[in-house]
Amino acid sequence: MTNRPTNPRRASWRMTLCSVVALLGISAQGIARQQLPPAAPPSAARVEAARSSLDRWVETKQVLSRESRDWALGKELLADRIALLEKEIATLRAREAEARGSIADADRKREELLAQTGRLKTFAEPAAGIVTRLEGRTRELLKRLPERLRERVKPLSQRLPDPDAKDGVDAKARSLSERFQNVVGILNEVNKFNREISVESEVRTLPDGSAVQVTTLYVGIGQAYYAGANGTVAGVGFATRDGWTWQSANAAAGEIERAIAMLEKGQLAEYVRLPIRID
Repeated sequence: MTNRPTNPRRASWRMTLCSVVALLGISAQGIARQQLPPAAPPSAARVEAARSSLDRWVETKQVLSRESRDWALGKELLADRIALLEKEIATLRAREAEARGSIADADRKREELLAQTGRLKTFAEPAAGIVTRLEGRTRELLKRLPERLRERVKPLSQRLPDPDAKDGVDAKARSLSERFQNVVGILNEVNKFNREISVESEVRTLPDGSAVQVTTLYVGIGQAYYAGANGTVAGVGFATRDGWTWQSANAAAGEIERAIAMLEKGQLAEYVRLPIRID
């Protein structure tokens, strides 16, 4: 490459241009310095206002932080409460379902009981008639029982309805099952006594009005014998339509005492001739 010779005129013009630019820059800086006034120091009021604003800003941030913390805690408590309520609701729904099932079972049983009650009412009237007849026959039977047996069944016989009660109120006060059980209880005691031969110590009133200690031998509910006063007093008892009747049988005192001794003292059993009276 060949270096071209520098033109003296062009170089002089460039130097002149640079000098002019430099002078213009110095002049512009001087003008700018003359036009801008010096910065004034901040006043105390402005400083206090800025400090107050900063304090309010810090306080606001603290309030926001506290509110945010309280909201987070409240939200957690509400979530726990909601979970608890949902659990209680689920439990109540389960109980409700169980109760509905129980109600359905109760309704079904009620319908069954109503149907059973209807069937029982169908047979109640005939059954009431049967029980009433049994009670009447039992009252007649009580008249034919010995005094000791009547005393034994008295707690049951007193519960028999009064046939003379107005409109059968006494009978209606007791259920059919209770009335039937009373009759059965009396008949069981009578049947038990009738199958046994028992010996009892009693005080017997003689035809002359005197009272004497005797030993009575009951042969079921139809016949009885007593002896006492060292074999001088004896008698026979038997059931009648109007009640139990006793008659003197002093002539048979020895035989009656032998029969009693077989049961009480274990004497050898043998045939004994005893008077019998059947009404």
